[in-house]
Amino acid sequence: MPGTSSVVVGVDVGSNSVRALALDPDGSVLGDTSAGYPGAANWRAGHADPYAWLAATTQALAELRALVPGADRPAALCLGGQSPTTVVGGIGAPGVGSGVGSGVGSGVAALTCRHPAGATGSPVEQHHAQHAALRAAHGPDVRAWQLYDWLAARFGADRAQARWPGDPALTGYGPVVATGSVVGALGTGHDLAAGTPLVAGAQDAYLAFWAGGLDRPGRALDPGGRTGGLAVAVAAGSPAADAYALPAAVPGVEIVGGPVAAHGLILEWLRDLTGREVRDLLALAAEVPPGARGVVILPYLEGERAPRWNRELRGEVFGLTSGSGPGELARAVLEGTAYGLAHIATSLAAQGVHLETLVCAGSPARSALWCSIKASILGVPVEVPAETDLAAYGAALAAGAGARWWPAPGAGRAGDWPRPATTVLDPEPHPEYAAGLRRFLDLGDAAQRRASAAVTTPTRPQESTCPIR
Repeated sequence: MPGTSSVVVGVDVGSNSVRALALDPDGSVLGDTSAGYPGAANWRAGHADPYAWLAATTQALAELRALVPGADRPAALCLGGQSPTTVVGGIGAPGVGSGVGSGVGSGVAALTCRHPAGATGSPVEQHHAQHAALRAAHGPDVRAWQLYDWLAARFGADRAQARWPGDPALTGYGPVVATGSVVGALGTGHDLAAGTPLVAGAQDAYLAFWAGGLDRPGRALDPGGRTGGLAVAVAAGSPAADAYALPAAVPGVEIVGGPVAAHGLILEWLRDLTGREVRDLLALAAEVPPGARGVVILPYLEGERAPRWNRELRGEVFGLTSGSGPGELARAVLEGTAYGLAHIATSLAAQGVHLETLVCAGSPARSALWCSIKASILGVPVEVPAETDLAAYGAALAAGAGARWWPAPGAGRAGDWPRPATTVLDPEPHPEYAAGLRRFLDLGDAAQRRASAAVTTPTRPQESTCPIR
């Protein structure tokens, strides 16, 4: 049964770190912590050591317990995270390591959403392709888990497959349970009180949509992180709600749009290229006027997802002169990523999708300049939440549903759930942005033609939502 504490805890197991967050019944954030993955620098691309996820989760929860009064005895704990990501191996089964960091050679292994197995299919197809690849490597009898289900089982949950309402079930991943349902109780030997209810989570995309308030048509989200994208709420049954739509937390509302490949990553690339910290690059970008003095960047460092869906595209820089410096490049990065979101919005507008408000989240949301550029280029107000990790906040919402503080996803109406406090930035249209968007689209079209001439590209895939972190 749910506990009586006035604190719930949500955990987001992301691609680079774990974030733990404590929430009260009013939706106020009481504190948050984060922890990186030991040994992650040595992981092969698309592979991971699940025990590193466990170590980071344990560390983040221990630090949260020390930071937030009552976090040691929460009313409920929920884990969510990156997806599609598959872990194989039993819990306490012979040949399975039992200690933190023992994943290598322990019979427990994982493939992440960055692994090529099934990458051109739907999220369900990608999960099944990951499972097949892991069976081929580790034997036909290994059991498959979603990342957060495996972690929950390590803490004492029953074997279960947490699924968002309306999401297809995965074959071989355990009995299906709904996000927000209690799936067990915390065992002994952890940093939180034994008996704490453990609640079924969800993939980070759904959790971020929920926390961002995508509960009525016209509201949109850029989740930020190293990738980013544009997700827009529409009425179910609208022309845009095709096979690629995802269910929202509110019945009758669906999420359309798509992820991009490298919006946060390209700023990290510029940091490494120039040897300047991100905060310094942002300060330099603020000194450059709209239009970046003619410099335009296509942020396709790892190909592009929505709306071009072409893995062969590459990042390109145009308009450099002898006077171009780090400030112009930084400004062009911020504008180029905003143009990428506008490209998705333009494609959706052709299907009748009207964008009213954009919620910016993730680490890019910590830059007021970047958020204001997005507002001005898309021509809509931008909401910047005080808590930018909406996936962790969404996991805490699921924990609150398990504690019966509010409805589970699929069982409530718009406005039934708390949201982080926000700051609103109004758009400031500028002719340089309109010209820059046209140039961005023309240059991207030319790059698409060159890539298509060099290699035959597949038809548009249904990409996973992992990159929206």
